[in-house]
Amino acid sequence: MKHARRFVAGTLTAGALALSLTGCGDSVDPIERLGRKTTEARATPSPSGAASPSATGSGSQAAADEAYKKWGLSGPLQYAPKPAVKPQIPQAKAGRVQVIDRIPVPADDKVVFLTFDDGAEKNPEFLKMAADLKLPISMFLTDNIASSDYGHFEKLRDNGSGSTINNHTLTHPNLRTLSFEAQKKEICGQQERLEKRFGTKPTRFRPPYGNYNDDTLRAAHECGIAQLLLWRVSMQINNFQYAEGSALKPGDIVLAHFRGPAELKGATEIQMATRMLQRIQEQGYRIGRLEDYL
Repeated sequence: MKHARRFVAGTLTAGALALSLTGCGDSVDPIERLGRKTTEARATPSPSGAASPSATGSGSQAAADEAYKKWGLSGPLQYAPKPAVKPQIPQAKAGRVQVIDRIPVPADDKVVFLTFDDGAEKNPEFLKMAADLKLPISMFLTDNIASSDYGHFEKLRDNGSGSTINNHTLTHPNLRTLSFEAQKKEICGQQERLEKRFGTKPTRFRPPYGNYNDDTLRAAHECGIAQLLLWRVSMQINNFQYAEGSALKPGDIVLAHFRGPAELKGATEIQMATRMLQRIQEQGYRIGRLEDYL
């Protein structure tokens, strides 16, 4: 019970923090800013190096081991297996969805989760990278950004990594500025389009810019969403930006974007992703599949 209360408090803190975000579409540095007190840390290698090897949920560790040099990593990525028991996440209020900003794992379970938003960049080399490394990515797609080539994200979903496609609205508005009905149109409309295109209706949703209110929680519930996913860490061009502290914490949900050189000051999606994975390795963390914990 004490653990549940701590998680609820953390969620409320992140919800308040999300209100100050500048957001996915017009962010400052250059992608997301998690408040004025955020510190962009230069991660330092852990004394013992990467975490101990473990099997992936898809049994793909061997393939990932062979690929790490090709993609600029110093060693094989380490993956967290599917937990025997899922973490306890407090139930949502009636008629609302759960709000989750960090997975409540034990303090010694150094696992983080990869999420990518929007869908502007559709780099075929990133498809190769994600497939070679078997990266489990939770994608949150916006229709007017990603729909020009939904097939790109279908290939990413179907590469054997267990990646998933989730809802990020039709047009990427600041939902807190919209009425309940307008929010419902944005969320339900994307539910319908994703179901039509990919065959299933998502049960997870991320509000653009991290901005939401009680109407969002009600609208998402009425659209068939179970969980609203936020984050505590965002990947910039070279390093992480943290909502608190200066290092990853167990259970962190990492936000990245499908972005290209125009938004990344000349860096490619591959370069950004490589640096993100290097930072995870340097801090001795494993990568988990988010959906295995929810």
